[in-house]
Amino acid sequence: MPGRTPDSFDFLDAAHEMADAGRPTLARLLAEEAAELTADPAEAARILGEFPGGSLRLKDC
Repeated sequence: MPGRTPDSFDFLDAAHEMADAGRPTLARLLAEEAAELTADPAEAARILGEFPGGSLRLKDC
């Protein structure tokens, strides 16, 4: 994506692609990024609900 910063829609689209490709861990990480970039907490929760599992992010790196 040269020339612009990816937004939540880009990350969510990539998450769906990875889920369809059988890569659930990568899909979850991408969904977490999409949720973080989403201003509405209800929408962020909905995004994470589509991709089950706990957070895979390292908090204190």
